[in-house]
Amino acid sequence: MQSAAVFPLHDPDGLLFPHLETITPVLKQNFARVYLAVSGSTRDRRPENIGRLQTDRFFDVSVQDGDGPIGDRFTSLYRQAALAAPPEQVLHLCFLDRLAFALGTEHRSRFLADVHAIREEDLPLIFQRSESAWQTHPQNYYEIEGFVTTLGRILFGKTLDYAWCHLALRASDLAAILPAVKNHDLSMVAEIVLQLQDDIRTQEVDWLAWEDPFILGRDPDELKREREASLDEAQKRLAYVLPMVDALLKYSREQNVRK
Repeated sequence: MQSAAVFPLHDPDGLLFPHLETITPVLKQNFARVYLAVSGSTRDRRPENIGRLQTDRFFDVSVQDGDGPIGDRFTSLYRQAALAAPPEQVLHLCFLDRLAFALGTEHRSRFLADVHAIREEDLPLIFQRSESAWQTHPQNYYEIEGFVTTLGRILFGKTLDYAWCHLALRASDLAAILPAVKNHDLSMVAEIVLQLQDDIRTQEVDWLAWEDPFILGRDPDELKREREASLDEAQKRLAYVLPMVDALLKYSREQNVRK
């Protein structure tokens, strides 16, 4: 059975739709379906783009009311996919900008090979950023997100990317853990890993290199320097990393109480 891709679509400015159009033929060749959830502002400002997606049966499109908390939107999408997909189907929880980068650059062959090489015993599986991939990111991204990985290693003895970019698992496993995912912000992606971490496997990949220069059409070195010098960028990372830290500490306390 071919796997399915699952990703949110928040693109009121229309930056990502051309990328989606470009990679759609490749997606159709390599995935059985795409489950996606469109934010309310994207629906309101890009009705023609959404209309085209809704007429293509390859896409299972849900349209969300408004632009509620990001964690709630992700949870709703993942619930949609988990219930609609066959229980044993492999779902790739991912992000459109990362997909567009992996499929639109020299990483395409390796990305597709990794997707097709997944075996039953590999699941659930986090595709984690390799050291080479991390080196392409701004240093403040690496240091701030890396703190959550370090904390997880201290608390649980596991080196995991709790702020993951690509996670593969069976639809039945996703359905089973979603009731335990409670947070309304982006820390819910860390909650997913916490629920799976006793069984989860990891694979480091170069195709999770920094996607923003490709998506924005910017010089990578110039954009990297801008982001590293930006206090707003550091605050943006901290806004989702600090709730992830709280999620890990809470889970650790609960686990210790049960012992």
